[in-house]
Amino acid sequence: MSKNRKKNKSQSNRKTGKIDNLSQTILEILRKNHSKTHDHSQIAAKLGVDDASSRNQIIKKLKSLVEKGSVQEIDRGKYIITPSENYYTGRVDIAGRGQGYVIIDELEDDILIKNKNLNKALNGDIVEVYVFSRKKDGKREGEVNKILERKRTEFVGTIQVQENFAFVEVSDYKMYTDIFVPKNKINGAKNGEKVLVAMEDWPDKADSPYGNVIKVLGVPGEHNTEIHSILAQYGLPYEFPKEVEDYAQNIDTSIKASEIIKRRDMRDALTFTIDPKDAKDFDDALSFEKLDNGNYEIGIHIADVSHYVTPGNVLDDEAYERATSVYLVDRVVPMLPEILSNNACSLRPDEEKYTFSAVFEINNKAQIVNQWFGKTVTLSNARFSYEEAQHIIETNENGIHSKSLNLDIPADVSITDKAYSIKKEIAEGILEMDRLAKIYEANA
Repeated sequence: MSKNRKKNKSQSNRKTGKIDNLSQTILEILRKNHSKTHDHSQIAAKLGVDDASSRNQIIKKLKSLVEKGSVQEIDRGKYIITPSENYYTGRVDIAGRGQGYVIIDELEDDILIKNKNLNKALNGDIVEVYVFSRKKDGKREGEVNKILERKRTEFVGTIQVQENFAFVEVSDYKMYTDIFVPKNKINGAKNGEKVLVAMEDWPDKADSPYGNVIKVLGVPGEHNTEIHSILAQYGLPYEFPKEVEDYAQNIDTSIKASEIIKRRDMRDALTFTIDPKDAKDFDDALSFEKLDNGNYEIGIHIADVSHYVTPGNVLDDEAYERATSVYLVDRVVPMLPEILSNNACSLRPDEEKYTFSAVFEINNKAQIVNQWFGKTVTLSNARFSYEEAQHIIETNENGIHSKSLNLDIPADVSITDKAYSIKKEIAEGILEMDRLAKIYEANA
């Protein structure tokens, strides 16, 4: 057989192979674009065939599918898959072995998605999924039809640098593929280093997405590398955008007489905070007073952040994105800039602060006689650590000995000194509140 005849036969076989199981292939093309019409030439182009014989087969198969009701001809030569109730929107949850599930709110059971049907969807992505039943057991599986929203496009991993390219092995076990990085986009990363890589594209015929290294985190195992890896992996921005910092720095955090008159003034109430030893921000406090009628007035106070963070301002938008402060081993990633989190909204000793409060009048039997909720201005008299408060409760020393309060009192300073006297009062209040709490809990 001549070379030309062999070549023509080979090309013919390849073309025929492309349209094997033609009905199913056409349905898959139409299903993946179920909201758009296709003509026979568009389908041929997606199949990669351009000869008259293949186009005629496609036209005949389309007419056959119309007769079966699987496809509709909504205009002359324009076809669309018959509308189905099997399309849903849900969130991808990748499990082991590269397969996953799509969680759909309106369905009781999650939909199994095998690896071959993920169609480049990653964990957390919002997708459109086509749901079908398995022939053997009737259980429902699905195929990702379209990625509507990527959950994330930046990943932490270890870079493996080759001669002409690199790839990043992503740390997240739910990421089932490496990320290919061209040599000119490794950003100076060295083989084996941890990096933050951004996914740029995922070509149709590529096994892995393409990306570029946007930050080198360091050598795996080193403390700073691992901390910055955690920050990057979970999208925890340690620094605030300049716009947010500038806005925060220009806030007037002084206490104004014009604002105090709008609030309940509780600056004279004995008030204190109890936090970890190394805490930098004190966002809640307690107050304790014994009333003339023998009852107790106990207040729970939290910093009035809303006085500074108003709906729609840049601080509000940034706080919404961060959602909460995150506490790591050696640092805090705050929800708000330091001037607020550690200053204006921190109930530090001997500083007047705007607060929201719940104030209760409680009798000796731990029964609530009266209650009040509203805006206040408070003044914390002292701060305690958890250990100090617990020591007072466990030893019942009532603040008499300086050791129990962790106070360094010089020999020539009287026990009646104001600072020590206040801590003694607070210690007595802690014991009384502990007693009332135990009674209340027993009767709850």
